[in-house]
Amino acid sequence: MSNNIHLKQGLNLPISGAADQKTKKVLVPDVVALKPSDFRGLVPRLLVKEGDAVLAGSPVFADKMSQNILFTSPVSGVVSEVVRGEKRKLLEIRIKSDRKQEYVDFGVKKVDEMSAAEIKAALLESGLWPCLLQRPYGIVANPELKPKAIFTTAFTTAPLAPEVDFVVKDEFANIQTAINALSKLTDGGVHVSFSTDNACSSVLSRLENIIPHVFEASKHPAGNLGIQIHHISPIRKGETVWTVTMPMLAAIGKLFNKGRYDVMRKVAVTGPMAINPCFIETLPGLRMNEIQEFYGNVADEIRFVSGDCLSGRNIGPEGALSFMDNQITLLHEGREYEGFGWAKPFRFNQFSSNHTYFHWLLGWLCPDKKYDMDTNLHGGERAFVVSDVYGKVLPMHLFPVYLAKACLAGDIDKMEKYGIYEVLEEDFALCEYVCPSKIDIQAIISDGIDLMLKEMA
Repeated sequence: MSNNIHLKQGLNLPISGAADQKTKKVLVPDVVALKPSDFRGLVPRLLVKEGDAVLAGSPVFADKMSQNILFTSPVSGVVSEVVRGEKRKLLEIRIKSDRKQEYVDFGVKKVDEMSAAEIKAALLESGLWPCLLQRPYGIVANPELKPKAIFTTAFTTAPLAPEVDFVVKDEFANIQTAINALSKLTDGGVHVSFSTDNACSSVLSRLENIIPHVFEASKHPAGNLGIQIHHISPIRKGETVWTVTMPMLAAIGKLFNKGRYDVMRKVAVTGPMAINPCFIETLPGLRMNEIQEFYGNVADEIRFVSGDCLSGRNIGPEGALSFMDNQITLLHEGREYEGFGWAKPFRFNQFSSNHTYFHWLLGWLCPDKKYDMDTNLHGGERAFVVSDVYGKVLPMHLFPVYLAKACLAGDIDKMEKYGIYEVLEEDFALCEYVCPSKIDIQAIISDGIDLMLKEMA
């Protein structure tokens, strides 16, 4: 395993709407929505009914396949609505907050005196176990397994993504506690990735009991955990690793240091359609209608994305912030038709990854120019041909086109051969962006992972 990794491939999107590094307000949502769909492969079992009173940390639903994995309420209040879809599929549990934020008392614990089994039990009981995701497949970690290693990252490269140092600048002690706890769950240690920009300056560089790695890269997707794991310790068939984000590490630390389930976090409101983009301190499950001050009265013209613009989820104006996300991106719905756009080389308000629009001249003259990007595809799907376009933006030693075609064919042997164990959809987000054939490659990879879960799990 190398501690210094240099990556050349990638692409940074010069999109407008970066959040100012200031917290505008603390917002305890009036209603929070817990969504089982935030967790891949989860079959939920409802534990509450409408009208039940809950505290922050009270169980709301469980994993039907593993009953000891609980999902708990981030607020105290009353279960106001259970939303179901076709065939009574559980879509959301909505909890109306009482704004008091009363917590279940799990008790302050000394991590140094706890065994691995006791740490697992505490995480399972509190509902913080789902913070740990398992690879392959990006599912909630199996508490019966011991992972090869645990990975987290101290930098991000996704478009408009909030800087990790700012998001967790007051959480150093809690993160250290969480790392001390998680290090007891694996023999491979807790690996933390830094970039050359923050390897020395970041407060997180002072963390103890970690295995640090420095990535000499400034382009997306170097900040993706999948890319980092691929270069630090590739996942082979039969191996598992766990991942966790820094905000979730802070929540785990607060469980042991304060004895409560507290997933309050800084969330960046970003994007070209955001009014005064900045940070708010809030909870997962925040409904988009509670941040109307950031987009005004034009909800019909906006695509609401939980996460970044490349790999986030389109949740709509009535949707809610996903459990793992700390970014909201507001994009203009690109419904406008542009006639003969392919024949216009001088399009100074359009970004091109391959210099098609002569934007390279503007980039040389105005290196800080940002573009008000929208959701317009500027064309339709075409034949899926083999090319080297994906390889220029994907810093992984695999064949992305062949992997995508193996997923389309449902060929499990070839999917294994071409690296399905090492990837998630987000790793292919840039491939989708630069694809000349307009192929929805993230959906293809997602379907491939779902097939592997069905056939191989």
